[in-house]
Amino acid sequence: MSFKKKDNQHYYNPMRRAILNHQMIEAGDKVAVGMSGGKDSTSLFYLLDQIRRQGRLGFDFELVPICLDMGFEGCDISPLKEFVEKLGYQLEIVPTNIAKVVFDIRQERSPCSLCAKLRRGILYNRAKELGCQKVALGHHLDDAIETYFMNFLFHGRLNSFEPKSYLTKTGVTLIRPLIYIEEKQIIRFVTREELPVVFNPCPVDKQTKREEMKHLVTTLSQDYRDIREKFIMGMEQGTEQDFWTKSLDESLLS
Repeated sequence: MSFKKKDNQHYYNPMRRAILNHQMIEAGDKVAVGMSGGKDSTSLFYLLDQIRRQGRLGFDFELVPICLDMGFEGCDISPLKEFVEKLGYQLEIVPTNIAKVVFDIRQERSPCSLCAKLRRGILYNRAKELGCQKVALGHHLDDAIETYFMNFLFHGRLNSFEPKSYLTKTGVTLIRPLIYIEEKQIIRFVTREELPVVFNPCPVDKQTKREEMKHLVTTLSQDYRDIREKFIMGMEQGTEQDFWTKSLDESLLS
């Protein structure tokens, strides 16, 4: 696995910019990376590892890959385990019964909210137990825009999730280093670098409100081609009072 030099700045520069602009990572930080096996979190981990190795932030930090075993049948995370081991890490696998609780016991009609809350709680607590000060998630620019529209259309709020937020209950800080990178860039990157993507067996995958927002943003971008650039401008100019939300419904991130 290696970057193609002619393309690497498209990933290094926006990640470094996001990390430094929002002070996401500091010298000596131990950063847990939540890894679902999807394209976003896998790309996040690989890029953070390369940035760390090449000293692009001007200081060193530590990475701890964490994967939650959701309890779905037919989910093989061995490619993810092999991937992080090739990079010199040990994948921390946390067994859970989230799938059973959400779909069998609770039989949720709208399972995404409960599932997300359970996942986040377990991930944050395990990160804290491992001595991590930060937890990095793979939310990218399109996720932020989609969340903005979901907040507006379903809750009447004009805001999105924060690039960085301190979680008082667990004492860890949540960061999103991919916040300036478009989803289509991540798709190209995963294909080019042949990164592993684990099949998601969730029965409601691709059937959420987020999928509707994804289509909305795609349609808008056809007429307003700079919508993503304008959103980044809004992020950089916004404040906690007029752009970010402190109490985001977890279902919006599903």
